[in-house]
Amino acid sequence: MTLRVQGSGRSGGRLRALAGCLALALATASLLGCSMFNKDDDAVPDVPADKLYNEGLFLLNDKQDYKEAAKKFDQVERENPYSDWARKALLMDAFANYQAAQYDDCINAAKRYVTLHPASPDAAYAQYLIASSYYDQILDVSRDQERAQKAITAFEEVVHKYPDSEYALAAKQKVEMARDQLAGKEMEVGRFYLKKRDFLGAINRFKVVVTQYQTTREVEEALERLTEAYLALGITDEAQTAAAVLGHNFPDSPWYKDAYNLLKGQGREPNENKSSWISQAFKKLTG
Repeated sequence: MTLRVQGSGRSGGRLRALAGCLALALATASLLGCSMFNKDDDAVPDVPADKLYNEGLFLLNDKQDYKEAAKKFDQVERENPYSDWARKALLMDAFANYQAAQYDDCINAAKRYVTLHPASPDAAYAQYLIASSYYDQILDVSRDQERAQKAITAFEEVVHKYPDSEYALAAKQKVEMARDQLAGKEMEVGRFYLKKRDFLGAINRFKVVVTQYQTTREVEEALERLTEAYLALGITDEAQTAAAVLGHNFPDSPWYKDAYNLLKGQGREPNENKSSWISQAFKKLTG
């Protein structure tokens, strides 16, 4: 198309400028039109959900490429959000991320599964994956134990919400192991106070073990340490009670032998005061 512009002076210049803009606009429109008509030539067809899902399984099982498998399962859910494939892929996404030690991603996916599909037979496993992700991140007793507490809470959800599931027993066992970790943290701090001769601070820590974690392996040492700390403070009645309770519940423990020898060194023997908080704590356990 050829645009003729007549005129001179300022008005002619303005017309010529407008004509130039119009020509550029027409040319651009022409190019856009061609692009719009030809865009289907470059379009990438959608991959069927089942194909994506099977590709994820192949990467997971055969290649053991857990991160890439997780991406495939995530793609299934994003592109087919309301399908049955999306439900299956979401759980597999959580599992693949767990295998890849991408714990935050596993927790997020598993929580979404439990929220979206609470009545699913696989909801128990999703909850178990959440708990296991926290559990696998538990640090040694010298470090913060927040993840241990979160693991306990999540495993208890498995036990309470899905008591008949195949994961309930394992969850109970993991709860006890995580509780042992928390007790170990209290013992570490208590021993530190004991070395600093801060006997009251030490007693408070050992008391937590006796009252809250008495089913853990740490309770034997806690009772012996209480004997030691109370003797150092001259509170012999509580020292004798701690040793007596230790001997009654764990007669073959080497910690009882130590507690007994500590008392004998001061001319005393284990003797339980039934009104002591120590005695009452164990009475609640066995009563």
